[in-house]
Amino acid sequence: MTPHFTVKPLALATLALSVTAALAAPPQADHPAVQRALNHLQAENARSLAGAGHDYSPRDLIVDADGSEHVRFARRYQDLPVIGGDVVVHSRASGTLRKLSQTLRAAPQLGTAATLDSEQAVVAARAAFGGEVQLPPQAQLAVYARGLKPRLAYDVSVSGTLANGAPSRSHIVVDAHSGRVLDRWDDLHTAAAVGTGKSLYVGTVTLNTDSLSTGGFALRDTTRGNHETHDLKGKDAYFGNPKSQVMKDADNAWGTGVQGNKSQSDGVDAAYGFATTWDFYKTRFGRSGIADDGRGGKSRVHASNWGGALYNAFWDDGCFCMTYTNQAGAGNGALVSLDVAGHEMTHGVTSNTAGLIYSGESGGLNEATSDIMGAMVERFANNASDPADYLIGEEPLNGSPFRNMIQPSVDGSSADCYYSGVGNIDVHYSSGVANHMFYILAEGSRPAGGPASPTCQASDTRVATGSATVTGIGHLDATAIYYRALTVYMTSNTNFAQARAAMISASSDLFGASSAQTQGVKAAWSAVNVN
Repeated sequence: MTPHFTVKPLALATLALSVTAALAAPPQADHPAVQRALNHLQAENARSLAGAGHDYSPRDLIVDADGSEHVRFARRYQDLPVIGGDVVVHSRASGTLRKLSQTLRAAPQLGTAATLDSEQAVVAARAAFGGEVQLPPQAQLAVYARGLKPRLAYDVSVSGTLANGAPSRSHIVVDAHSGRVLDRWDDLHTAAAVGTGKSLYVGTVTLNTDSLSTGGFALRDTTRGNHETHDLKGKDAYFGNPKSQVMKDADNAWGTGVQGNKSQSDGVDAAYGFATTWDFYKTRFGRSGIADDGRGGKSRVHASNWGGALYNAFWDDGCFCMTYTNQAGAGNGALVSLDVAGHEMTHGVTSNTAGLIYSGESGGLNEATSDIMGAMVERFANNASDPADYLIGEEPLNGSPFRNMIQPSVDGSSADCYYSGVGNIDVHYSSGVANHMFYILAEGSRPAGGPASPTCQASDTRVATGSATVTGIGHLDATAIYYRALTVYMTSNTNFAQARAAMISASSDLFGASSAQTQGVKAAWSAVNVN
């Protein structure tokens, strides 16, 4: 049985360790390094987010050649395991604390009485498993702390065969009050196959695929929620959910890089776009998929374009899937470019967070949110074949973007500035207000080495005519502020003025009310006449 230690004052051990190489071994209960680490945790309760009811179990010890110690602990709260609460204590050879490593964002402060019983949790987990259960599932009450706020949950272990035929020992985490599935992972860590794909827009890319027992490979990303890329083969996907199958290939070398309504390369770009969008949200914000529940969903290429009348890409919450139509019109490419993929899947993120209603000013914010994050997905990818910019959809349209965030009005319809009637125009055009704001916030109105963005004067409506200088705060801070505003402060009917207030609150949370970032938020919104 693994020993547990409650954080309490301990006498600092003085025994030095003598090793000549890095050592990794299970720690003993009385190991001096464990005692030193526990002493540090007691002294650093604020940093470790510990408090009453917390205790720790040592899981691992590494002692470097220079005597530095790294002790890993699992955390428990009120005798419940804390999923995502582990902490590593790093000490110098002298025994003094160097730092703590943890991903816990908030100290668990919650009741441990569940609304649902374990049998109800098992029913929810069975439904989510989606395959044939072979052994009786086991449910353990726990604290789920991988998100922004710890929650009481059941960790349900389900063993069986998934719908795709693969064996699985899944952990399915079920909220102990609502019954919602919060997370999922598998103890059978099968290796994903790694293939290559020739895309339409970003050159040759690496794809995580699934090796089939019958031979060949499926375009299924087992490392990102089992996301699948399907070929609709011209079926109509606007009304209903037509049957489709995951794309398959014999040698795991996908596509030729050539356009066409039967091109396998459309699937390459769709799979790459999903993977990059997933990694962007995971890396930047710790978000596990579009709904933050670990689901990968599907991307579907070659949907009907209704005889050329509909040239589109869209996210559909109903099927939890991304759809791209066939090409339409001479010279236009498939709408599977990276920024379009990031844009459309961000509609799913918005739907699962603020839920901005798709009309009026909230609709413009909804569209702008997707443009902003689509541009940031492209920047995150850092792909030399598709350099980052603030243009949306220029690749499939041969350099003529759907929207230009630097000066939205250049398309002849979008608005650079806020004015009283901006909420009455199409949401794809009113989005220009927030797009323009974000460019100025991230890059500034006159960035060195980048295109200048005219600011708005008081009398300006659709077209900005000002020349004020606003200093940018950088795209990383700007993106962090916008995401927190979206997920924490915005609601379904947020307008532009309320979005300004939401971003000020978000920036104050992240950087402080008097910070340069918060002052930058105020200046950027003022630059588009939102005060």
